[in-house]
Amino acid sequence: MSRVRLQGLWTIGNAATLADMPLSAPTDPVRLRERLLGPATGPDPTSGAGLWRTVEVVASTGSTNADASQRWRAGNGLGLVLVSDHQSAGRGRFDRRWQAPPGTAVAVSVVVQPRRPILEWMWLSLLTGVAIARGIRRATGVDATLKWPNDVLVEGRKICGILSERVEGQAGAGCIVGFGINVSLDMDELPVPTATSLALCGVEVDKADLVAEVLADWSQMYRLWDEGRLEELRAAYEESCSTIGRDVSVLLDAPGGGRRTVTGVAVGIGPTGEVLVRTPSGVEGFAAGDVTHLR
Repeated sequence: MSRVRLQGLWTIGNAATLADMPLSAPTDPVRLRERLLGPATGPDPTSGAGLWRTVEVVASTGSTNADASQRWRAGNGLGLVLVSDHQSAGRGRFDRRWQAPPGTAVAVSVVVQPRRPILEWMWLSLLTGVAIARGIRRATGVDATLKWPNDVLVEGRKICGILSERVEGQAGAGCIVGFGINVSLDMDELPVPTATSLALCGVEVDKADLVAEVLADWSQMYRLWDEGRLEELRAAYEESCSTIGRDVSVLLDAPGGGRRTVTGVAVGIGPTGEVLVRTPSGVEGFAAGDVTHLR
């Protein structure tokens, strides 16, 4: 099936399937602001109001993370939620490119200034994964899970990417947390064969509602982390993580160059968010590396 964009509208090449194909409408900024900041009568205590100060929605940009980083450096980004229906220069871990056709995904970046020690900032990516998996489940009913550290999967296929970046600004160190969710990509639009989208899962969702559900959970997870309630946060992560209990391989950078692979059983998450793997030589913790689920 092919798509053609005419005068800002998506049409489907096969008219017989038009009614069955969920189309992704632009994110409604008014609806999203009300969900996140609360109506004039007062904020919803579950919305994350208080953490967010500004909610902005744009049709397209190069990278929401880059835009949010620029705002933080300029001194006016704290509490920003920046949402775009298209990124032309999105990227993920290890500087991998993340792209989707216009209107088929939603990209979000938020700006916070954590009080926790830098060594614990890895939790930001992990708690974001928890929030996205929960938000997708609540907004759509789709069973989303996590592959360590922060790949959000549906039936083993990646539906979302996450990138957290520490940025120095006028007010000191802040963190930009960005994520992109594949909403209405069809098969021939997927960036890799191991990806998927909500449309391919058979669901249609309002983007503003989806983002609001994710960020409501994000606020709750962030507060657990900010208050040092790491055991609760770790339990929430492990509950959503399909890596735990699986045979895995971890691809690592080797000292002096090259790569090495460690195999074993993932048995849990450590205090700073590292994955714990039982190997023939004992349990080892890995804070970085590419994890593959082995059958």
